[in-house]
Amino acid sequence: MYRIISGKWKAKKIAAPKNFDVRPTTDFAKEALFSMIENRFDLEFCSVLDLFAGIGSITLEFASRDCQDITSIELNPKHAGFINSTANDLDMGLQVNVQRADVFDWLKRKRNHEKKYDIIFADAPFETDESKYKELIDLVLNNGLLKPNGVFILEHQSRLKFSHPNLKDTRKYGNVSFSFFEAEAVSE
Repeated sequence: MYRIISGKWKAKKIAAPKNFDVRPTTDFAKEALFSMIENRFDLEFCSVLDLFAGIGSITLEFASRDCQDITSIELNPKHAGFINSTANDLDMGLQVNVQRADVFDWLKRKRNHEKKYDIIFADAPFETDESKYKELIDLVLNNGLLKPNGVFILEHQSRLKFSHPNLKDTRKYGNVSFSFFEAEAVSE
């Protein structure tokens, strides 16, 4: 179970079926994350890509805060269906586009795609190998998916430390950290 922290569905509790193996971002970490995001972006006018969307904790938080353009990528068909049905139940169906796909394959297919995002968020499974995290960072930053002032936010275990020229900040919230990467500077 998780709850939506803010927006039109503030305090709404979302209960996933008991057989779902998920780890939604904690309220404490999510509150801090969205405080930073809203300090930088007007979410009503942002396009968001939620990778490894799970059961939609981050997706629905963006939608509750009036973000109108959210693409959620989730491989598990039950989880993807849950996000879709929950978004529809909360009248967020037009804001949320759920695509069932492997994130790595999806990112490779979308290389230099015309659609660009202000915010890309990824919460890969905690057991993800460090080399896969590095591949994920490179795929997001090198595929031209971020708008020039966009940000890629990677949620990961706090014990993992990343070194990358586009890494601007890492914030720790218990055993969870958010690393913030910015798009490559556009060369003239």
